[in-house]
Amino acid sequence: MAEDTLTAENMEQRPAARPPIEVGGDWRSRRTFAIISHPDAGKTTLTEKLLLRGGAIRMAGAVRARGERRRTRSDWMAIERERGISVSSTVMRFERDGLVFNLLDTPGHEDFSEDTYRTLSAVDSAIMVIDAAKGIESQTRKLFEVCRLRDIPIVTFVNKIDREGRHPFELLDEIESSLALDAAPIVWPVGMGADFHGAFDFRDNTLIASRETNGDGAVTHRFKGLEDPALEKHVSGPVLSEFREQAALAREGYSAFDVEQFRAGHLTPVVFGSALRDTSVEEVLGLIAGQAPPPRPQPSTNGTVAPDANAVSGFVFKVQANMDPNHRDRIAFLRLCSGHFRRGMKLKHVRTGKTVAVQSPVLFFGQDRHIADEALAGDVIGVPNHGTLRVGDTLSEDSAIRFTGLPSFAPEVLRRVLHGDASKVKAVRQALEDLAEEGLVQVLRPLTGGHWIVGVVGVLQLDVLTSRIAGEYNAEIVLEPVPYQTARWVASKSGEVALDAFKAENRGSLAEDRDGRLVFLARNPWDLDNTMKRYPEIVFRDTCELVG
Repeated sequence: MAEDTLTAENMEQRPAARPPIEVGGDWRSRRTFAIISHPDAGKTTLTEKLLLRGGAIRMAGAVRARGERRRTRSDWMAIERERGISVSSTVMRFERDGLVFNLLDTPGHEDFSEDTYRTLSAVDSAIMVIDAAKGIESQTRKLFEVCRLRDIPIVTFVNKIDREGRHPFELLDEIESSLALDAAPIVWPVGMGADFHGAFDFRDNTLIASRETNGDGAVTHRFKGLEDPALEKHVSGPVLSEFREQAALAREGYSAFDVEQFRAGHLTPVVFGSALRDTSVEEVLGLIAGQAPPPRPQPSTNGTVAPDANAVSGFVFKVQANMDPNHRDRIAFLRLCSGHFRRGMKLKHVRTGKTVAVQSPVLFFGQDRHIADEALAGDVIGVPNHGTLRVGDTLSEDSAIRFTGLPSFAPEVLRRVLHGDASKVKAVRQALEDLAEEGLVQVLRPLTGGHWIVGVVGVLQLDVLTSRIAGEYNAEIVLEPVPYQTARWVASKSGEVALDAFKAENRGSLAEDRDGRLVFLARNPWDLDNTMKRYPEIVFRDTCELVG
């Protein structure tokens, strides 16, 4: 594969004098993090502003802007730009102050939660974005629980305080009560909505004055404390009085920030701000840089793998086909967990036992990429391949390492695939296999019948499926309803005899996934429950772990 070059559009968006990305420092200089939120909380806007602050782009792409300005760097797929939503995880790498940041942008829509869950397995910290008017919403809560399973440290950003919203104390209490997480307010709002004047950083008594701007964003002023009379020059009387009262109560009534509690996943620093108006974005990035952990040990079948281990190792948490439609490429996103990777290294593909020479690894900036000569623990590199690597696979110099913890979820929406054009059957099947490798859909082959069935977690994934097959493979498909509502992986508790009997009696409701695992297709919840009672020796799983 040829190395990618900067296009005219890329050059306009990036600083002209920015040097090529180099490995730099050691693994302790890495900060690999994700941003999680409910749709429309402002995640994509915050992502763009963080990239702007990190010097990675010159102009943040506004999701609601028109034309060229609407092309955010993190949302690069056609359907993302058309709908103004994120449907696929991307990696944005940038450097600042001697640190290398790997920002993994995740889909906010719940229909793409499986991609997000897997991406969260590859990060060491996360930023949780909350809409000040809506508080903690359903998808935010689900993603938080995924972070909790891995004790991922979370920085909370309460966004849109430049609009009318809920009381800050109400939002803090909701974080503590519904998430069972201690909240430590660090940056407090100075007014909200029409009275919004900015935010105040308790750590150094700095006012981020949103009404005073320069070429670099909001102007900041440092004071001696909350009662400093100089504040009166920047904040109107009624707003200042209320702010001082609230800020004093917040500092006394909630937890003080403790870095050890934060890194253990028990406490979250809370920053109030506005991504759209670039208020408190710098403070959020500062928390990731200064307080979030460097690469953490990763779980494997042989115990945890430390980032300072000598052997190079990593796991594939995502596969993306056709990032460059001109080359029909296929990129496996590899999170490096240990060692010092160098281009051309030969690593063991643990699932197959074969040796893979990684000749053209790439570093990402959304859809753009650069050849990577080196990489360290915490970095995410792309490994071009032709279907060899799957989600969950381990690449390592040590063949005994097999990383764990990447989930696959049973589909809740099922459709039969009909080919719109008989001459395109081969193209459609190739497309389905490619997109199944990505994790966008699950492809099930019924034990009886010729048409494949696709399964997804949310119906919007079906729109993405048909759109991508049409745009990337020049083929049309028709998705037909099937008499099934859900699926479960099945296995026997007592051996092959029980499983063979189950297969013989339920052949019309069985299929195999792409790895040959047996799947039971249930017509409805009652059918599933009844079948489980009839076959107590059979295990019905709604998740399976991807271990390669």
